[in-house]
Amino acid sequence: LACCKTNRVIVVAEPERRIVVLGKTGAGKSSLANNIFEEKLFEVNHSADSGTSKCKAESKSLNQRRIIFVDTPGFFDTGRSEEEMKREIVRCITECAPGPHVFLIVLKVEKYTDQEKEVVKKMTQYFSEEALKFTVVLFTHGDQLPEETTIEEFVKKSEDLNQLVEKCSGRCHVFDNKYWNNVHQEEYRSNSSQKKELFNTIDKIAEANNGGYYTSKMLQAVKEKIDKEEANLSADESSQKAKEVVFHYSSHNCVMVHWHGI
Repeated sequence: LACCKTNRVIVVAEPERRIVVLGKTGAGKSSLANNIFEEKLFEVNHSADSGTSKCKAESKSLNQRRIIFVDTPGFFDTGRSEEEMKREIVRCITECAPGPHVFLIVLKVEKYTDQEKEVVKKMTQYFSEEALKFTVVLFTHGDQLPEETTIEEFVKKSEDLNQLVEKCSGRCHVFDNKYWNNVHQEEYRSNSSQKKELFNTIDKIAEANNGGYYTSKMLQAVKEKIDKEEANLSADESSQKAKEVVFHYSSHNCVMVHWHGI
């Protein structure tokens, strides 16, 4: 008798990476997201107001990973109150539950001013100092780097900026959303090369935390609420609906109780 062989297709789930992007208005967060996804998913606005008026999440398979990218409104938007900003951070928490694998603090390649320092201060206020263990400092406008200068060398020229990167375990990368898309450029000044290195860094953060992610009592409470809402939805209803329900609940109830000083 001929031996029958059964071919089995084993589907390996892609590792998920949840990324939350923070920075001041005009830092280039939305352009960075479009660059990483290689398509225009986020609105870019060059005015004084942020192009991202509300927290927005997009997901896509990239480099054998499932990337969930959460873009946030820029800090220091003209015309945006502190309460509105807090509300959008709550939305961010809902979108990235049970917790982000990495925070990206987006800064321009320029002088590190008090306003940039305030971005970091607000981040630790909203998410705690512990979040810096899951943070990468990502610079945009890489064309402003002097010739033959790496981003690490640029960072070391500023004591305050160097201290920030050290708090993030030395993790920093640089992109240029306008000029570094040419694949014929030198390897360092290339978005494709920098993107590969960024994903490797994110994987290392996850591995260093045993595949885990940043979380807190606040995020755990949101995740439990989302799971409860999803259990009440029919199969054809999306988890996004559950997140919307939880967002409106969290904006006024349990999440705010856990928020440091809010």
